[in-house]
Amino acid sequence: MKLDKKIVDRVAELVDAINEHRSAYYQSNTSLISDADYDKLMRELEGLESKHPELITGDSPTQTVGGEASQTFAPVEHLERMMSLDNVFTSDELESWLEKTGGGPFLCELKIDGLAINLRYEKGKLVSAATRGDGAVGEDVTRNVMTVKGIPHTLSGKNHPDVVEIRGEVFYSLADFAKLNQSLIDAGKAPFANPRNSASGSLRQKDSSVTASRPLQMIVHGIGAWIDKSVVSQSELYAHLKSWGLPTSGRYQVLDNTSQVNKYIADFEAKRHTLEHEIDGVVVKVDELSRQQSLGFTSRAPRWAIAYKYPPEQVNTKLLDIKVSIGRTGRATPYAVLAPIRVAGSEVEFATLHNQEVVAAKGILIGDTVVLRKAGDVIPEILGPVVALRDGSEKKFAMPKNCPDCGSKLAPAQDGDVDLRCPNAKSCPAQLRERIAYIGSRSALDIEALGFVTAVALTQPFEPKVPPVKSEADLFTLKLEDLLPIKSQVVDADTGVAKLDSDGKQKVVEYFRKKDGSPATVATKLLEELEKAKSQPAWRVLVSLSIRHVGPVAARSLMNSLGSIDKIFSASEQELAKVDGVGAVVAATIKEWISIDWHKDIVQAWKKAGVNFTQDISVSDSGSFQGMSIVVTGTLLELTREQAEEAIIARGGKAASSVSKNTAFVVAGTAAGSKLAKAESFGVEVIDEAEFAKRLEN
Repeated sequence: MKLDKKIVDRVAELVDAINEHRSAYYQSNTSLISDADYDKLMRELEGLESKHPELITGDSPTQTVGGEASQTFAPVEHLERMMSLDNVFTSDELESWLEKTGGGPFLCELKIDGLAINLRYEKGKLVSAATRGDGAVGEDVTRNVMTVKGIPHTLSGKNHPDVVEIRGEVFYSLADFAKLNQSLIDAGKAPFANPRNSASGSLRQKDSSVTASRPLQMIVHGIGAWIDKSVVSQSELYAHLKSWGLPTSGRYQVLDNTSQVNKYIADFEAKRHTLEHEIDGVVVKVDELSRQQSLGFTSRAPRWAIAYKYPPEQVNTKLLDIKVSIGRTGRATPYAVLAPIRVAGSEVEFATLHNQEVVAAKGILIGDTVVLRKAGDVIPEILGPVVALRDGSEKKFAMPKNCPDCGSKLAPAQDGDVDLRCPNAKSCPAQLRERIAYIGSRSALDIEALGFVTAVALTQPFEPKVPPVKSEADLFTLKLEDLLPIKSQVVDADTGVAKLDSDGKQKVVEYFRKKDGSPATVATKLLEELEKAKSQPAWRVLVSLSIRHVGPVAARSLMNSLGSIDKIFSASEQELAKVDGVGAVVAATIKEWISIDWHKDIVQAWKKAGVNFTQDISVSDSGSFQGMSIVVTGTLLELTREQAEEAIIARGGKAASSVSKNTAFVVAGTAAGSKLAKAESFGVEVIDEAEFAKRLEN
């Protein structure tokens, strides 16, 4: 039967494309496409070759291990081939693979996203270190590996084999990766796109002193050449390697059945953002070495091991434009307009770029293909450009000189300040909109009905021309008749960008009124919640005034010390500066804020409307957390972050925003981030939400 030419051409196209991407990834430490897109290409090729095995060629990526030894380093032939792993992406695919192996026990371990390395020891001495290369021949990086702390030059114990190959992964911790990139940015150099690229680039340096200056780590995950009949399982092997002083993981588990394996995978997917290093999945291995041997290998991967890949959190997409938004304190922030792409469970169109210096440091140009990362609930971040894909049409970003919303000239808030700000705090529509939206946020008065879109409707309606909220002073006197006439433009909740209909016209809706003219739910709910908000704790009211540097932590300290907003505003700058967690800068900002007449009008209007200005949280002088500095990070399931921090304060503790050596303990929810790594570096105790609940009860 004659093959369809389209299929033949597609297979050839896939082989060429995948091999090109492999070369960029393994030799140039760059990713032309995201891991998810690479996996799609591989799966398509595997599917076509499965249906048409006659199209399989010797250079097909399905038959070879990714990578090859470069010309920069001397080639090293591995005594035993270093294989890749096959991947599965769903529970059904994993269950099918588990059944094919004949059942448990299985060893499950984390799939660290780093650089595979092969260490050769002879009579207990490290004599060679090489990258995986093409699986048969790698690159000699011995001198560089010798500088990596944690890799022993001489094995512990006695009776070592004449020759043994140790396989593992070299990686950066997330905390060290952040420090490395910051140092590169400070030096005017382009940062690494991800920890894997940074580990590869750091280990494959011509100058080993550069490698020595970078805090690489390694975790062992197997062996190559070594025959020892006394070791019967992968888990026993790990215990053996640990006794030799090799860095092994403490997170692997030996499990008996499919449900236990699935639970391990699900548990670490939930915890992946609390780990000290990046993972992109879990590796499942048959634990018994004799069964591993009987299952054998394909041309590129063992049949006794599989990688379960988590949904991608890093993708490549097009940077269509860079625009500037104005925040509630006037700060001008560049943000990226992206070709819409799905990542970490949601579609992303925008990403913040912080300031013009960050744009320059990341080396991105409008029109670039960029690497985008979004970890769970974390705000999307552009890591850098894929320089190899530039075609010359890209252009540099230039920061505007004037506010895009009110036209005022942008200027630094003070001498030497990197950030530019719009000085028109009272009349800039963007600043008012952002301040009103902030009042409704969880950090402030926690008014669910007062989100960004509602703030736009109240401050910048399409009709009527005069908005019902011209300053914060108008917020608590709103009536239903003020809301019903409003027609509002439809905007993106993250950036304020107006959305257009299919004809390219601005979308406008009756925001607070139904088609029959009756009040919409948002109207009645907003008024009800504004009334309830008047009774919120006074520290929240203080936060809602959008005084620069006065966030929840400083506001609580001020209220605990002085007792009311009136006393705070009447205190001297020196008295304010003495308050724990406040200091001279915050004190000066508070005095400056209250000296402005229209700010005084807001305070008077809120007081007249019945908003609470007096401390109403009972703070214990002898509570269970008395004198403790406690940090809450990540997302908790039973409490909001603010509720957890209020509970700490009520028990005599301090709800701190950053981890230090003086931190008593850290409460870690999901997506906890870098504060965990910092806690570990200081030896600070980390507890989960369940343990925190117990301590609250006690």
